[in-house]
Amino acid sequence: MVLLVNKPDFVKRAVALGALLAVAGCQSGGGLNLGLGGVGNNAATSENEKISADELRAYCPQVTLRAGTAYYNTYQKGAENDPDKVIYQAAITDVTRSCSYGSGMLTMNVAAAGRVVPGPVAKDGQVSMPIRVAVVQGDQVLYSELHKYDMALAANQPATQFVFNDPNVTFPTPSAQNLQVFVGYDEGPPAKR
Repeated sequence: MVLLVNKPDFVKRAVALGALLAVAGCQSGGGLNLGLGGVGNNAATSENEKISADELRAYCPQVTLRAGTAYYNTYQKGAENDPDKVIYQAAITDVTRSCSYGSGMLTMNVAAAGRVVPGPVAKDGQVSMPIRVAVVQGDQVLYSELHKYDMALAANQPATQFVFNDPNVTFPTPSAQNLQVFVGYDEGPPAKR
């Protein structure tokens, strides 16, 4: 018996099967490591670090961007809001977190990813972005920290990506699941804790 194979269909099917196998391989175990100290990392835990069912079901508050804090522009001195005098524009495009419990405390690793785009008057060098992480329960502020996040910027590049994280967001374990966690740009003075 002779098997006739239509070559274009065979090649298409082989490519599709190869792509499916590659995707399946990406889903099994390797995990994505964004360099966030474990955020997004699915690496297998050692024998001594088994995760309990309670830890899997534990409350880990969502992180959100407060309105008006996702974008940040810098201008030449004395030229505020002049689009021709923009040094750089920055935007936070994604946020995530991981949580761990211990000794009556909840510790979060809060991360934000984004990009910085040079403006018309950009120069090569360091830029500093004010990024605040805050945890609020009702009208009570449990954690608030303003960070100066520095990064190198090349004026001739269309955009530079960044990943910021605060691994030390720590506060007493909440008794209710009513926390709000915010990350975003904040030009104001650091909040008193």
